[in-house]
Amino acid sequence: MPGRIEDYALIGDCETAALVGRDGSMDWLCWPYFDSDACFASLLGDDRNGHWQISPKHTITSTSRRYRGDSLILETRFETESGVVTLTDFMPPRGKASDVVRLVRGESGRVEMRMHMVLRFGFGVNIPWVKRGEGPQELLAICGPDMAVLRSPILTHGEAMTTVADFSVGEGETIPFVMSYGPSHLPVPKPIDAFDALRDTEAFWAEWAGHCTYQGEHRDLVMRSLITLKGLIFQPSGGIVAAPTTSLPEKLGGARNWDYRFCWLRDATFTLFALMNNGYTAEASDWHRWLMRAAAGAPAEMQIMYSIYGNRRLLEWQADWLPGYEGAQPVRIGNAAHGQLQLDVYGELIDAFHQWRVAGLELDGDTWSMERAVIEHLAEIWDQPDSGIWERRGAGKHYVFSKVMCWVAFDRGIKSSEKFGLKAPVEKWRALRDEIHRDVCANGFDDEQNAFVEHYGSKMLDASVLLLPAVGFLPPQDPRVLGTIAAIEKRLMHRGFVLRHDPRETPDEPLPVEGAFLACSLWLADAYVLTGELDKAKELFERVVSVANDVGLLAEEYDPDAGRQTGNFPQALTHIALIVTADNLCTAMSETGKPAMQRSR
Repeated sequence: MPGRIEDYALIGDCETAALVGRDGSMDWLCWPYFDSDACFASLLGDDRNGHWQISPKHTITSTSRRYRGDSLILETRFETESGVVTLTDFMPPRGKASDVVRLVRGESGRVEMRMHMVLRFGFGVNIPWVKRGEGPQELLAICGPDMAVLRSPILTHGEAMTTVADFSVGEGETIPFVMSYGPSHLPVPKPIDAFDALRDTEAFWAEWAGHCTYQGEHRDLVMRSLITLKGLIFQPSGGIVAAPTTSLPEKLGGARNWDYRFCWLRDATFTLFALMNNGYTAEASDWHRWLMRAAAGAPAEMQIMYSIYGNRRLLEWQADWLPGYEGAQPVRIGNAAHGQLQLDVYGELIDAFHQWRVAGLELDGDTWSMERAVIEHLAEIWDQPDSGIWERRGAGKHYVFSKVMCWVAFDRGIKSSEKFGLKAPVEKWRALRDEIHRDVCANGFDDEQNAFVEHYGSKMLDASVLLLPAVGFLPPQDPRVLGTIAAIEKRLMHRGFVLRHDPRETPDEPLPVEGAFLACSLWLADAYVLTGELDKAKELFERVVSVANDVGLLAEEYDPDAGRQTGNFPQALTHIALIVTADNLCTAMSETGKPAMQRSR
């Protein structure tokens, strides 16, 4: 059965990713791309849905693990009564095929080992035909369009529709296992040398990590977050997936289980800051080009999310044969929210392009034409109800944060025009910007609570309004901002972490209805930086990073009652927020104060 969410570590080759548990079991792997059918999916059920475990056969007395330096090369050390063995897992930089390499090295004594592999496609439904390949110790598995080949000097054999191998490893010995994926209509992927691949992978990550410019506290956590973000970038397109997983529950045993293997527009500006401010302008530029391609076309057809290639049809369906993570159902594939109207993404897109200009990064020549078309479309629809940043399913409402981000779109359009000499109907945009500001302040602020609320006419709070000072809607010291922070501290804090939804909204359900949203907790820390409460900001930041797992990874949410990470894992937005808050704390006393004040420029 799958381990806890926080028991997993990420490996990847910037085109796909896998999760490996503390016990040496690879329980999640989507080949060939993030949004494909899974190859190993036991994370969403039991081992019959696919896993690949390599571990000692007998009692393990101690287990520890780490990443090798600043890389996605994972080392798991098993201590047993008969000796010590290290399992090294990694995916080398992508060649013509996608490869997973597992090296079993004896450190001392001699250890009896077992490899157990359940290879399944189609999220556990499709059992491949397995046969011996042409090469020595080559096992070939084919099912429909998919083909995987396992190579190792160790003899494997079939056992109850699975593949197993029993072997031993002594001090100084290293035994490789390499699995490669390729489309079944093409020739079998050529073998790679596992040891050369390890050296190439180390060199790749060493060169990439060397570009990091962050020099503040918590460098290890920031570097790990940057590496995780790099691992979630689909290199061929530049798109960044929100997480490599689907249907990991926001509340253990609950039904809020969504597919996050897509690219959201709303993360654009913070993603830009996280990359650009820490030395990764190439990735920031790739992200811009992905945004341009994905959002191209009629503004009315712009979506909130796309596939890694920019595909728009992300139909949602349920894999009802999977029991789900710890019984959390349904297991959803695809995401119906892609068809929602979420007005905030228009502001996010325009803000990101404006920040690129301010940073002096080169933009595509057609960027401004597209921006003008988007803003003109927004002028016609900004006053409509929408589904909001949290993608509420059901009738739309006038969400405060959505309206604020409409204000951002016009504000950044005006600033881009004035600062960079770009032609635009500035007076029209200025009038609309001011109208939206008055509308939000009149209808989105509750005098009784002295706070901005979730949507017009509501008494419920919403953690997204913590971003109002960061985007420049109001000054940090405005009494309405300070009142909102105080109200969120009172209503949305649960054991020191911030909930994104107001618990009063569901009085008949056990509280909280989901884990605390880690990015929101970091947004509160950013608000503290802006209001000058640095001690509170540092304390909250330390609290959030303290729940990272042993290799520095964070999920979408955290359940303070259970002491468990929840939601999809690892979550790009959480790691982006960690990087941004670390940058804020690092530069809080500087004149620039970036990125806390960066967005309002």
